[in-house]
Amino acid sequence: MDRRQLLAAGGSLFALTGCANMGMGMGGGSPAGLSPEALARDAEIARAVLPQQTPRAELLQKWTGPYEGVPPWPSVTADKLKVAIVEGIELQRAEVNAIADNPEPPTFANTMVAMQMAGEPLGRALSLFGVMSSNIGSADYQAVQREVSPLLSAASDETTFNARLFARIKAVADGARAAGLTPEQTRIAERSRDSFTRNGAALDAAGKAELGRINSALSSAFTRFGQAVVADENTWTVLTDESQTAGLPASNKAAAAAAARDRDLEGWAIVNTRSSVDPYLSFADDRAMREQVWRKFVNRGDNGNANDTNATIAEIVKLRAERARLLGYDHHAEWRMQDTMAKTPEAAMDLMMRVWEPAKARVAEEVADMRAIAGHDIEPWDYLYYAEKVRKQKYDLDQNELKPYFELNAVKRGAFYMAERLYGYTFTPVPAGSVPVFHPDVEVFEVKDKASGRHIGLFYSDDFARPGKRSGAWMTSYRLGWAYDGGGNQLVSNNNNFIKAEAGQPLLISLDDAETLFHEFGHALHYLSYKVTYPSLGGTPRDYVEYPSQVHEHWVLSRPILDGFMKHVETGQPMPQELVDKIEAASTFNQGYATVSYLSSALVDMDLHTRATPPTDIDAFERESLARYGMPDEIVMRHRLPQFNHLFTSDAYSAGYYSYLWSEVMDADTWAYFEQSGDVFNPEIASKYKAIILAEGNTTDRGEAYRRFRGRDPDVAALLRVRGFPVN
Repeated sequence: MDRRQLLAAGGSLFALTGCANMGMGMGGGSPAGLSPEALARDAEIARAVLPQQTPRAELLQKWTGPYEGVPPWPSVTADKLKVAIVEGIELQRAEVNAIADNPEPPTFANTMVAMQMAGEPLGRALSLFGVMSSNIGSADYQAVQREVSPLLSAASDETTFNARLFARIKAVADGARAAGLTPEQTRIAERSRDSFTRNGAALDAAGKAELGRINSALSSAFTRFGQAVVADENTWTVLTDESQTAGLPASNKAAAAAAARDRDLEGWAIVNTRSSVDPYLSFADDRAMREQVWRKFVNRGDNGNANDTNATIAEIVKLRAERARLLGYDHHAEWRMQDTMAKTPEAAMDLMMRVWEPAKARVAEEVADMRAIAGHDIEPWDYLYYAEKVRKQKYDLDQNELKPYFELNAVKRGAFYMAERLYGYTFTPVPAGSVPVFHPDVEVFEVKDKASGRHIGLFYSDDFARPGKRSGAWMTSYRLGWAYDGGGNQLVSNNNNFIKAEAGQPLLISLDDAETLFHEFGHALHYLSYKVTYPSLGGTPRDYVEYPSQVHEHWVLSRPILDGFMKHVETGQPMPQELVDKIEAASTFNQGYATVSYLSSALVDMDLHTRATPPTDIDAFERESLARYGMPDEIVMRHRLPQFNHLFTSDAYSAGYYSYLWSEVMDADTWAYFEQSGDVFNPEIASKYKAIILAEGNTTDRGEAYRRFRGRDPDVAALLRVRGFPVN
């Protein structure tokens, strides 16, 4: 769940796309509209269906220890995880077959609730494996990932293709009204039936075999792509002459020196990840070295070596097109967008294209301003550097003037304060050693409800870059408590890639980094707030999931957080209002660049996945697609295809990178709601936001949920105003 990038167009978002009001409503009592006794009775019936199995593998066992059980990180190894995953697949197979072969007539309890329970041991192992693969990523975990990915794909297909199981699910869904199911139970059954259908449950035997082949091949290709990009990011540019660091803020220079020492190098190392590269491109005076650093970064996965991803991308898009045709869709985007708020590629494209031309026009203005200072044409490795010069000239605002106010630990405390003010959560450090962690850098905090003192869960904070860790910033859930089976606490984490400061020195981050931290923390707050009965209604649509995270970025510069936490690292004084005013005056500065770099990636994603005949030459396709859209020469895509993890490490964001834009319409409109109330911590709005937007998960249609929260559809004009685009 990467941090947002921007924008929007005009009109009502939901009206524009024809999103129907499909809300099912919520009953009284439990979130599902059932009494605890009824939920317990259904769970008992479901457990009676499942075979009694005792897992042998250590990493399949229920987690023990404090806080309702915690991940057993000290026991985790790659070999143990492989054993656990293989056994976990077998245990899940037995459970699924027991549900499918149950001689009793299908009911919600003996079929749908039982399916919620199936595979719990495997889920525990996969939670551990996902963390170790993403946050550690050593060769042994990569090897296991290559082995188990096709096994997991095959196991998923085996469940989907189980005709007896599908017949039971379909019977429950089709008979929901006659059986008197609650709206939420009906939603689960119908969504499950439709998902099985979309994923091939209704195909004949030959079709299922072919789809299984495609899915297995995709799973292996996703793994190859992700591991190749990580390998290309685990490289660096070495600066051997101090003159090559001229212009860098002291904190970034020190971090580059530390990165070099960590790699047994002399001088300074600019690691090939965005958190290291962007500061160099923004501040380093050495233009030739900026170009070298830039080229190394934008060519990740595109160097014609063992880590080149172009052939893998061509394989992925070919397989996706074959799958879409097999399932009766014109292309991958049509298949992928069935369960989204936008519903169709056309709706997403309409939103994107309405802002594309104004964004390009703004880029032309920005380039003209920069050229006047530079005295030469602006190349992509110049853009961030001269944008800082223009910012200083136009707004008397220097990004280096801001960094002393954003010390990493203070920013985290500010985020915790935001959560307390808005939602009544407190975050207390857990004593080191009392809870196991997967790396010594990880900090753990206990989350409680302030008013009642009730324990909610644990928050794991993993802030630093390391070899093998994937780039970017993201949120992960280790465990979520579901009401259908008695509930429980939530275990969530945030993962960043900050470069460690010199020993004893404060780690200063940029305003953009601070907003990224609040963004990912917003994802964590979303999951910590869940009051969802059934796991299958835990995941929200792709073009909604970024909304609750994006809106939390706005609180970074709110006065209470600035006064309490964003204090100058040397003077201890909070950021003066004069400086905040400069930031706000410059808030729409460089939005042409930010918009075009993001939106070009989203447009190329949709272009790639709406092709009936997918391209084979990926580099040529990227160039041709950008040329058709009129991509400015001075900017490169935020994520070029050869390193576009969102698209090619899974299906999750494929034909879906537009979702940051879609979500930001709701984000901007929500922030306007708080601001217009006169109190950005307005308790009434915050309470409603927590109850409807965060806590419900996907228990009702999310468009209907927004209307319940805001009283209307989101107003796109709010986003246009935030970004400084004309409102018309």
